[in-house]
Amino acid sequence: MTLHRPSKVDNRNALSEIFSAVSALSKDVPIIFPCHPRTRKMIEAFKLTDLFSELPESGLLDSGIYLLPPLGYDEFLYLWKDSALVLTDSGGLQEETSALKIPCITLRENTERPITVTEGSNELAGTDFEKILMLGKKALSGNWKEGRIPQLWDGRASERIVKVINKLTVEKEELLYTADSVVV
Repeated sequence: MTLHRPSKVDNRNALSEIFSAVSALSKDVPIIFPCHPRTRKMIEAFKLTDLFSELPESGLLDSGIYLLPPLGYDEFLYLWKDSALVLTDSGGLQEETSALKIPCITLRENTERPITVTEGSNELAGTDFEKILMLGKKALSGNWKEGRIPQLWDGRASERIVKVINKLTVEKEELLYTADSVVV
């Protein structure tokens, strides 16, 4: 799980609603939560720390929400790439979960990446307790929508960009050559 947007973490009602649903889901599966510093600050300010479990010394996770410090990209990727479900308010994570076909519940009412909902593995839940819980249980039961990787999400964008740049460079050189030969 990730959660960092001010509209969610700076609002006590929104944050409480999200954590109530996530807490209910955490009875069935451990929730790993690398926590943004501002989010942690607000969890403490709103006195919601009792919702979180301590990491056991054995390293074996049981039910609960486990609060971690922020992670680097590689560590974070290793964490969510094999997840049964991702809960997030991050736009980038919506794309990455869609590319890997991992069920994603976006804790926002809208997204700047609608293709992740229409074609990918993402669903919008906002801060609605019932919707988060229903979608979470659906994902955990294996009844998530199939989703597909959107067209051109094939990891070959740089090759296409180089072709366009090369084509533009050749056209520009041809224009310069033509312009030079016309000058008297």
